[in-house]
Amino acid sequence: MSDIPDRVPTTCPSCSPDLETVHEVLSPGGGSITVRCSECSHVHKIQPEPEREVTLDVVVSQDGESFTANVTTPEDETIETGDEFILETDEVLSTVRVTSIELDEQRRREAAPAQDVETVWTREVDNVSVDVTVHPQDGTHDESRSITVYVPGDYEFEVGTVETFGDDEFEIDAFVVRDDATGYERDRNELEGDIVLAKDAQRVYAYDETTTAWSAW
Repeated sequence: MSDIPDRVPTTCPSCSPDLETVHEVLSPGGGSITVRCSECSHVHKIQPEPEREVTLDVVVSQDGESFTANVTTPEDETIETGDEFILETDEVLSTVRVTSIELDEQRRREAAPAQDVETVWTREVDNVSVDVTVHPQDGTHDESRSITVYVPGDYEFEVGTVETFGDDEFEIDAFVVRDDATGYERDRNELEGDIVLAKDAQRVYAYDETTTAWSAW
């Protein structure tokens, strides 16, 4: 049941059966609401208005592939880019993030009430892939290479720290955040100690540590 206000307009069977008056809400329960008429103090029960819902098409992207599911939500619920919600279907249970909202005639919006939305575009953020550009230690980019690491969405990458994934070891130099990420002051972050969640990272830049000279000679 949605939140019930302290006062509601409704008809009173005692003094106003054909005209709504203000009623004080005494207690909700059992599928009905107990109210008291502000005009005559008559106490009676009313049935709350059922919450109207709409069914939305949700496109979920995951590692270059996508599938479509359906979700039901209140029609006045605001859908906004960057929102995260749990998508539960017969095939999948995962957390997804809204990346784009499509209205009729393929119009795109950053936010819209659910009743106006035709398709919600999302990506899965429970487990994600992160592209990492690894530069040679000498600072040149001629032999830079790109690798992809697979981590939980809440895994943290921090500028200045060394990460090891299999045979790859690298020190993080900077990162660029995704367009749908929130809470970051800049798109590109390169100050030591800057942190990005894996689900927010568009790309991570690093310097190769696998070739670090261990010998003192």
